[in-house]
Amino acid sequence: MSTPSTASERFLDYDKSLACIHCGLCLSSCPTYLETGNENDSPRGRIYLMRAVQDGRLPLDDTSVQHIDLCLGCRACEAVCPSGVQYGNLLEHTRDHIEGTYERSTFQNFLRRFVIEKIFPHRERMELAIIPARLAKTLKLEKFLPKFARDALSLIPGNGKGEPLPPFSAATGTRKGRVGFIRGCVMDVMFSETNQNTVKLLNAAGYDVVVPEQQGCCGALFAHSGNLKRARECARDNINAFANQNLDAIIINAAGCGSTLKEYGELLHGDQKWEQRGKEFSGKVKDITEFLCAANDAAGDKGSAGASPYQGVAYHRRRVTYHDACHLAHPQHITKQPRDLIKGVAGKNFVELPESDVCCGSAGTYNLTEPEMAERLQNRKIQNIIKTGADIVVTTNPGCLLQIRAGLEKAGSKIQAMHIADYLAGDEQAVIEDRLP
Repeated sequence: MSTPSTASERFLDYDKSLACIHCGLCLSSCPTYLETGNENDSPRGRIYLMRAVQDGRLPLDDTSVQHIDLCLGCRACEAVCPSGVQYGNLLEHTRDHIEGTYERSTFQNFLRRFVIEKIFPHRERMELAIIPARLAKTLKLEKFLPKFARDALSLIPGNGKGEPLPPFSAATGTRKGRVGFIRGCVMDVMFSETNQNTVKLLNAAGYDVVVPEQQGCCGALFAHSGNLKRARECARDNINAFANQNLDAIIINAAGCGSTLKEYGELLHGDQKWEQRGKEFSGKVKDITEFLCAANDAAGDKGSAGASPYQGVAYHRRRVTYHDACHLAHPQHITKQPRDLIKGVAGKNFVELPESDVCCGSAGTYNLTEPEMAERLQNRKIQNIIKTGADIVVTTNPGCLLQIRAGLEKAGSKIQAMHIADYLAGDEQAVIEDRLP
């Protein structure tokens, strides 16, 4: 529905938007532009639309909003931009403006305001919501559901929630320090075993692990979907939760969360009480791959998975490839570390994935709000994974795992999609099976 815009509605940092010189180097890295070829679905095209809306030259109508909605927020454009355009910041502030002024359909409001904002960031609510979804999958009721519901259902993992993480886990190797761990929302509910393996890796590397009970959603879901007020509230809550813990680092194993956690200073910019605290908090945040590689290097164990208690031996004979989670590769610039850890297990059995850093279509909750484009990108990713001939595809983000697993299942592929923590930790039963002739 159209909403008139006036020049007085200032939601963009105009200097940041003018940094874009429209050179076009971002086009080949933008997943939606690669699919549509539409300039309005490119980073430079969207920045032009953002400025036009703010200037009052373009109404905030269905067409302009759709081009902004279609953006994955993957920030691949930032990695190749010669002008250093802070596209993620521009996108989040534009979406914040849209959600405050544009009237969405009843269905989109239900998805965004209820499912995404009222269920996903809350562990207890998510656990309850997943119960009927898993029951429907068990009873094979998908055929009776509309396509968007079938697609959403395919993303729900079949396993139940495991044991919760203890508030403190002592180092099992020579003690080197003390770190905090952010358990996440989706990770805690749908990938609890991955969280447990992450803590085991940290303990084996010589670190005590603290998991504050008071922590909550990192704010990424809110920031990416256009609710900066709620994202800032999440940031303040987490800063308080991890305060006074005497931590060497704060570890996260979900790329999308890590990107937001490392930008708390920017998120809280202008808040005299919290901005500096946000910067200090973000300065301690490390992705699990980033931290393990640094720990290995400090121990003189470069290029190996020496921090893993099982050395990943369950998978060392299997051909493996790696998908770059967007928010690890682009905003955080972490691409080498996960590959080094995987190669330490796989050796010559590692194979590069074509278009590894092109988004798989998950993009947080994008596969729920924009299912058609998400499916196109999912198919593109799955075909590239299959071409590698790999037995395993490893990644570092829960959304990517859900999207890739669903795509592999739809394609009838037996390739196994795994989080890197699970790959490095290995599995005792899998070790036994791998040793069988």
